[in-house]
Amino acid sequence: MSSFKCLEPKDNFYQTSLFYPMPVVMISTLADNGETSLGPYSLIAPYYIAGKGYYAMLLECRNSSNTAQNILKRGKCAINFFPDDKKYFKEAVRMGWPGDTTEEKMKDCIFELEDGQMAGEHPSEKFPKVLKDAFQVIECTWVKELDNAQDDKAGLLDGYPEPYHNFNGITSKFGAHFILKIDKILMKEKYYNTIVDGVTASGFPRVPVDYGYRDSKNFWCSKFKRPYPQLLPMRETNVSSVRYAAERLQTDVKFTDDALAMLVKVPRIFLPLVLKGCVEWAEQNNCKLITEVEMKIINDKRSKEKAEKKGKK
Repeated sequence: MSSFKCLEPKDNFYQTSLFYPMPVVMISTLADNGETSLGPYSLIAPYYIAGKGYYAMLLECRNSSNTAQNILKRGKCAINFFPDDKKYFKEAVRMGWPGDTTEEKMKDCIFELEDGQMAGEHPSEKFPKVLKDAFQVIECTWVKELDNAQDDKAGLLDGYPEPYHNFNGITSKFGAHFILKIDKILMKEKYYNTIVDGVTASGFPRVPVDYGYRDSKNFWCSKFKRPYPQLLPMRETNVSSVRYAAERLQTDVKFTDDALAMLVKVPRIFLPLVLKGCVEWAEQNNCKLITEVEMKIINDKRSKEKAEKKGKK
């Protein structure tokens, strides 16, 4: 006998049929009058995280919302993560009421706005402003060409007819998905330093977690609690295993045991990628044998590149 009972999924199953914790953010877009419009959302997630040449987020929303209509028209938005504070969550709930115009939503809005980095780098273009009180912001551009969504038009507020796209643009009569290319990640200095200099519990932002509209009259949110660390298991492989992976590469570049010993802490799933990177360096430098000396040079190069990337953010 199972210890569980089966609950049938219904529309908006993440709210009606599950306890599903989600982030709470304000999406800023450009309204028809050129001003910034804000809308609260929780259905956001990382989409492209590696290997695509760019990074992207996924936003799901009603296609008749101000946010969706503005993205369809102008293709730009910013995802603003505000800190855990009851006044901010109350304001997010107020601004989430469907059917209100941009003017109605933005009247007496307590969130203070400022220009993001994209506006400074592209002064001839118009970008939505970002929340000054946010602890982090992702400035984005809709990748409308994916799923052939580039011809989707704004203006149909009572539902869109078929055909629908599978994962980008108008995806149902009342729904939309937007694949959003990450242009900039903006971080307040305290949290920037936490990521760059080393994560500690005190360096985490206070993040509210939303459980959605569950009982016909309330949105539910949990307060932030101090995070705690759990050490990762250190599973070292051995030199023989690393050599086996190296010998499977289609290359004339060879490794000494001393060099391979420096890779025993690399997780097995990432080992082929790391070895290919070493081979690429060797081929670029006319090196046929990677010893401990060359491996140190490669590691120093990687460390320098990571430091430079962090410095540019």
